[in-house]
Amino acid sequence: MQKTIERIAGDSEGVTYEFPVFRFEGTDKAAPTAYLQAALHAGELPGVVAIDALMPTLAKAEAEGRIKGAITIVPWANPIGRAQYHFGEHQGRFNLGTRTNFNRAFPLLAAPDVKLLPDVSLGGADRRLKNRLVELSLSNDIVLDLHCDDEGLAYLYIHISLWPAMADCAAAIGADAVVLWSEDSSGTFEGASIMPYQNVPPSVARFDRRVVTTVEYRGMLDVDGALAASDAAGLHRLLVTRGVIEDPSIQKAGNFTGAVVPLEDIDMMPSPRAGAILYDVRPGDRVAKGDRLATIIHAPGEPGGRTEVFAPQSGFILTRRSRRIIRAGEDLLKLAGDKRSDDARSGTLED
Repeated sequence: MQKTIERIAGDSEGVTYEFPVFRFEGTDKAAPTAYLQAALHAGELPGVVAIDALMPTLAKAEAEGRIKGAITIVPWANPIGRAQYHFGEHQGRFNLGTRTNFNRAFPLLAAPDVKLLPDVSLGGADRRLKNRLVELSLSNDIVLDLHCDDEGLAYLYIHISLWPAMADCAAAIGADAVVLWSEDSSGTFEGASIMPYQNVPPSVARFDRRVVTTVEYRGMLDVDGALAASDAAGLHRLLVTRGVIEDPSIQKAGNFTGAVVPLEDIDMMPSPRAGAILYDVRPGDRVAKGDRLATIIHAPGEPGGRTEVFAPQSGFILTRRSRRIIRAGEDLLKLAGDKRSDDARSGTLED
């Protein structure tokens, strides 16, 4: 294993951001290669501890000559967000200087060629970081971006061009659900990892072996040793299933039996009032159209001080907020519906 330190110049003199990159050299140049990163939203830690639990397994495989394809690991992908605190509260989702989501505004290249990356020498530290992450990941067959939601099931975002070919990967990871998407106008890291291959020859795209996904490892507070070990085992199983690692003791993943939901079927459920949330549902719960999902207490103790929120269609609860205070218009939860959402915002990702 080789460890290097990446350095990103800051936007003022004397400021530099650093993050480690670990590389395992494969023994077979023809084998698929893999890139794993965590904490692009710097406060989302389930992926970080999963990688920590995975590293001894990779070291053992390397020592025994079982790593066939090269593996690149970036356990802390966002040193800028990791350093951001505001009045003692960590702020790792948005760049405080630009107000840009750290998982937006990645360059969407027309082909998998790093020479097409924009010149960001004067573009801001966050843009330099995004360029470098694309550089590190672009040449790999497997790209995994490890995130988490507020509170939720374990689920994957997968581009429709890779489904159902990636069903084995969803099964290996142990996902409860898969959300399929088709367009990315906001420049997510996942979009930057799949879009360059959409209009190139099949010999370059290699969709028979390409894996690109955002892994949502449940919720922000799901950070403990048992879950980390389980998630690491899932990542290891994926790498074995796809031929990056050789391990006869691991059974390759079979069919995926979880839910598969088009992004257009997701109802985000904006809160009609500001106040305290009383949820009636948890992630994984099945609901019918008209079931009460939550009550917003906006005028405590007063007549008419409660507003109820009901399911616009049948489906299951994918995620909900971890905090219980909300402003009017903020999203309460993700309802994975049985049909296309009637909300005009369906088919888009939240900020």
